[in-house]
Amino acid sequence: MARAAIHWAVALLLLPGATTAWARPAESQPPEAFPSDVASVWFDTLYDVVKQEKTQPPPASRIYGITGVALYEAVVGGSSRNRPLGGQLNDLDPLPSPKPRALHWPTVANSALATTVRGLYPNASQLSIDLINARELEFASLYRKDVSESSYERSVKLGQEVARRTLEWAATDGYSVHNNCRYTPAQARGPWKPTPPTFSTSPSQPCWGELRTMALKSGEECAAPGPPSYSTEPSSEYYKAALEVRDVGAHLTAEQKTIAEYWADGPGATGTPPGHWIAIVGQIARNNRLSLMAAAEAYARVGVAVHDAFIVCWHIKYVANLQRPVTYIRFYIDPTWGPYLPTPPFPTYVSGHSTQSGAASTVLTDQFGALAFTDTTHADHGLVPRQHSRSFSSFEAAADEAAVSRLYGGIHFAFDNDDGLTSGQCVGEAIRRRVHFKR
Repeated sequence: MARAAIHWAVALLLLPGATTAWARPAESQPPEAFPSDVASVWFDTLYDVVKQEKTQPPPASRIYGITGVALYEAVVGGSSRNRPLGGQLNDLDPLPSPKPRALHWPTVANSALATTVRGLYPNASQLSIDLINARELEFASLYRKDVSESSYERSVKLGQEVARRTLEWAATDGYSVHNNCRYTPAQARGPWKPTPPTFSTSPSQPCWGELRTMALKSGEECAAPGPPSYSTEPSSEYYKAALEVRDVGAHLTAEQKTIAEYWADGPGATGTPPGHWIAIVGQIARNNRLSLMAAAEAYARVGVAVHDAFIVCWHIKYVANLQRPVTYIRFYIDPTWGPYLPTPPFPTYVSGHSTQSGAASTVLTDQFGALAFTDTTHADHGLVPRQHSRSFSSFEAAADEAAVSRLYGGIHFAFDNDDGLTSGQCVGEAIRRRVHFKR
């Protein structure tokens, strides 16, 4: 569940420099002077909407990415330290620059986020609509008390305009053409076949790799090196990789089961794998008392990272078109074997969780360094895995665990995870080189 909003005037006392900013009207303060609650609560709300609407991971990555960009562009106009993303991300023109008049940046953010999420979920269930409306009203009721009516209205209009322009940009990314297109299998040795438990003959999102990326040149950038040569010979590298999946799955420790379940992030049950990293940003924002601007930057970084990582990963998946471990193992090793987690309905190489975790961890490390943290995603959202939280020495350590969790779950070969992690790190490094958040 998203946490209740905190009145900015109280939370402002916790921010560096608050004693000098306290006497200034809210309309005259930059986004660095406000706490991050409007951002973190809204993204926690978006996580819950993604879960309620049973959004699949690739579309969820797009939704988180677009929303992250909208938030950042909504408040960056008030910052003297951060640069807009307009003109930096692919085909994103500079968005409206605020006129030199008083604006309340939390209100701008609230308006932009509400408008963006509604635009991305035009056919949402009534439960999600009610949640979105309630969140917007909660912050609106709070902020109206802090600023003049004219400043409040200007701030709302700016947020709506940024959201409108961001959604127009997003609508040109190829989603309308490539979302769940017709599956044409690529020629491959050991091609993908329908897997239990559903045996769906239509694998998920076969054209997702053709969508426009935000920071990368295309879905072909950061390509993985390719899997080992497909072979059914017991002496081959491929057979040994499958044997590892079988043997690990047959002797899972309690800790390995915990890790598999903790990072499962199934659609409909959670906010999906990209939502897990978005939720981690919210925890960093709250626990490290980030400003609204710093939080907006973190959400934009991770949003762009998971967005592009899923496009890269899905491009690789449908070029390789490789069968899942359960298919290979049942045909050539053990016909009775089954994975610990249900196998998703799409090709195995490379692991999506590994790719997006490599990308997210890289951009977060670029912003915060090797920050130790405790991940409380499941506890925050009322989920009931084997363990409610896990602690990590760094974002990279969390990404490594997310990657190996797919081996423990029996749904990926080790080479899927290792190559996906490397590909995702390449995505994160490309974003670091090309997208400049600071002036």
